[in-house]
Amino acid sequence: MELRHLRYFVATAEAQHFTQAAEQLGMAQPPLSQQIRQLEAEVGTPLFDRKGRGVRLNDAGRAFLACAQDILQRADAALQTARRAARGEVGELTLGFTESASFNAVVTELIRQYRQRYPDVEMTLTQGDSETLVAQLREGAIDAAFVRPPFALDGGLAFAQLDEEPLMVALPLGHALARRKRLAPADLAQERFILYSRKSGYGLSADIMAACRQHGLNPLIGQRAPQLSSAVNLVAAGMGVAIVPASLRHLRPDGVACRPFALDWPRAVLGLALREDAGGRAANLLRLARERDGAAVQPR
Repeated sequence: MELRHLRYFVATAEAQHFTQAAEQLGMAQPPLSQQIRQLEAEVGTPLFDRKGRGVRLNDAGRAFLACAQDILQRADAALQTARRAARGEVGELTLGFTESASFNAVVTELIRQYRQRYPDVEMTLTQGDSETLVAQLREGAIDAAFVRPPFALDGGLAFAQLDEEPLMVALPLGHALARRKRLAPADLAQERFILYSRKSGYGLSADIMAACRQHGLNPLIGQRAPQLSSAVNLVAAGMGVAIVPASLRHLRPDGVACRPFALDWPRAVLGLALREDAGGRAANLLRLARERDGAAVQPR
């Protein structure tokens, strides 16, 4: 018994006429009648009472019709579910993010749009630093990640830049420099810096230190924080100053004042990374990111 036999049977039962059912199915009447007789032979009992070309379900046919309709509905649902999965409209998306990314309005808006467009995709979030998340991408442990370059890639990953933030200086509240509207590297000559540094030695902190030295400032490093938000909290504890992406001002911890940093470079870049061969759910997230004005996708 095949699904086509069930479709032939249901069409005939609904039309109550072989010729009309054959027309609806786009086939000739004699083959349809033959297929119905083969089905009845397999079931082991007639399913119709026949009167010329007209037919009417008997008791066995009525019982069989309910089951046949249910099977066809389930088969159609399975087909649609498989197609939706191939289009990335159902299933699970494992999304990594750095803690600082959660404070960026571009990131939160992209997630909101994705959930609105693909409500049947279950999103699982995992937090980590950019280097760890990139490694997890390469291993296939996560599907995509909001990360901050630079990071070492062996190829096979795509990166969509979402935002490029200016930098701000986080100062303890009441610090003398907090009275100024804007700070230059020279203003921080006597300050101890709280850095967030990566294992590789590359990253935003390294770029900030290089830029400061280009402007004649050799920063005094007081503390190293495990992540950018931790650096802001250490500033609140009076352990030094930190240079952070502007979006981290939304942390608003007690005891911290943020002032713009007068450097054109570096900027805090934030973007979406995923495998180049990613399909379905992750590809849909990348597609949304690319729809944004100015979002450039670069293989690295």
